[in-house]
Amino acid sequence: MEKFSLRSLLGRKPQGETRSTRWKEPPPGTTVLIIDDSKTIVSLLKRMLQRYGYDTLHAYDAETGIALALHHQPSVMLLDIVLPGMDGFRAVRLLRRDARTAHLPIIMISGNPQAAQQFWVQKIGADDFMAKPFTEADVMEKVEKAMEPRTNAEEETHN
Repeated sequence: MEKFSLRSLLGRKPQGETRSTRWKEPPPGTTVLIIDDSKTIVSLLKRMLQRYGYDTLHAYDAETGIALALHHQPSVMLLDIVLPGMDGFRAVRLLRRDARTAHLPIIMISGNPQAAQQFWVQKIGADDFMAKPFTEADVMEKVEKAMEPRTNAEEETHN
């Protein structure tokens, strides 16, 4: 019976992509606001983002997150749907109604990847949806996409 290793099947050891070849370095002071009631998720996201040069802020509930967004004007927000007190859907509606935060890119995150969740995320004006569990690549792709300049048509859908 033959034995196979990953190396023999691939022909060589797989090479991981490096930060410099895959992810853009953000401009200095680029801040991501993380709003999630899980300390584990917040810690994981902070480490990922900081490794790639992002500054981070965090909150464990929507009310505190909204206050941080108003005060600090982050570049991107990662907002959990299920939170204690106000949920993420209500938080997005409030953020979109306020001229100071209406333009901020919001990526909603949830452990429930149901199509209904994604539908409501789009309907209430969030920019994107990311299901838990997620990979570092998922996070970086979503954040970079959210930071791309919007077209006029995209901006009108959020106002």
